[in-house]
Amino acid sequence: MTMADAVFAFLGVGALLAAVLPRLVAGRPLSLPLVFLVSGFGVYLLPLPLPVIDPVEDRLLTEHITEVGVIIALMGAGLALNRPVGLHRWSTTWRLLGVTMPLTVIGTALLAWWLLDWPPAVALLLAAVLAPTDPVLASEVRVGEPTDDEHDEDEVRFALTSEAGLNDGLAFPLTYAAVAFAAAAGSGWSADWVGAWAVKDVAIKCAVGVLSGLLTGRLLGWLFFRPRNPELRLSEHREGFVALGATFLSYGVTELAGGYGFLAVFTAACAIRSAERAHGFHNVLHDFVEQIERLVTALVLFLLGAFIALGGLAALTWQGALTALALLLVIRPLTGWVGLLGGRPRGRERWVVASYGIRGIGSLYYLAYALGEHDFPVPQRELWAVVTFTVLASVVLHGLSAGPVVARLDRMRHRRTGA
Repeated sequence: MTMADAVFAFLGVGALLAAVLPRLVAGRPLSLPLVFLVSGFGVYLLPLPLPVIDPVEDRLLTEHITEVGVIIALMGAGLALNRPVGLHRWSTTWRLLGVTMPLTVIGTALLAWWLLDWPPAVALLLAAVLAPTDPVLASEVRVGEPTDDEHDEDEVRFALTSEAGLNDGLAFPLTYAAVAFAAAAGSGWSADWVGAWAVKDVAIKCAVGVLSGLLTGRLLGWLFFRPRNPELRLSEHREGFVALGATFLSYGVTELAGGYGFLAVFTAACAIRSAERAHGFHNVLHDFVEQIERLVTALVLFLLGAFIALGGLAALTWQGALTALALLLVIRPLTGWVGLLGGRPRGRERWVVASYGIRGIGSLYYLAYALGEHDFPVPQRELWAVVTFTVLASVVLHGLSAGPVVARLDRMRHRRTGA
């Protein structure tokens, strides 16, 4: 058996498992991502001729694989949301982005600077790459299929899904800040970079990302639902693969224009969703994207498990592990609770939204990207070990607990409403 034969065999098994396992683990304290992560770990402990998985050596490949995973997940999240975008309707989301996310980044950076004794630029980098959240890794806390009822989503699932859709893009300015900070530190600790960063990397690129996504989404929404010629009206043909076209088009056009493609993909998905909310074509698009998303997620987590089996956590120190656990168990829950004070989620719902800031594929992407932009004064394998352990801990803690916790919230909500 050659290495290529083994890879094909495991790809086939993985694709079949991605189709079967969601139904088997539904309603159980077990998550599909955890199954694939453990599978990758277990398979790479076997004496088989498998390729070496090393994101440090294969940084560019890691960046592109995770990049595809993130943009597909963003399209799926935007297409699934029923609630129209608005200041009041999305108030919980704005609180999580405007208060919780900055406080989480500050808390994580300070902890890494103090506990790990890392330079400020590296501490900021760690906080930036761990800023994105990813409810894909715990499907119980994300919204389901699109419907024509904007009130069909409970606040917990809506908040975590919409937050993840936007903070994947908003982590880019933070990552660029860490890169600029490291460059400035290497040339004499200048603060001259702050102004250019605020204008270009924050204001201009965010604006281009949102506007480009909005324009692309509206154009695609018109193309899907509005042409008088039924041959041109794509919704009549019910071809789900056009969702991939929408994903890559909005991302590529925006990156070419100098904006943040992640923001554009999610914005485009929301714009497509708003073009015709009651049409069944949204379900076709969403179902296709969800299937591709499941496959890519399975691949990434399998490879992450393989990396762990091959010694990916060898450089992890107890300080790094403690930093990761503090982010998941202390920093995010507290900053989430603070950000939601006075908001819609109350009581247990507030704590669930605050606590389930799941770390996942976005963090892997941002680390690979940042390490390709600049050299940081900390061994790359140590950085990868801390981020990998954070994702591993999040998959285990959140993946196992999400089902029972959200199921209990649903039962309480049904009792209150008499449903």
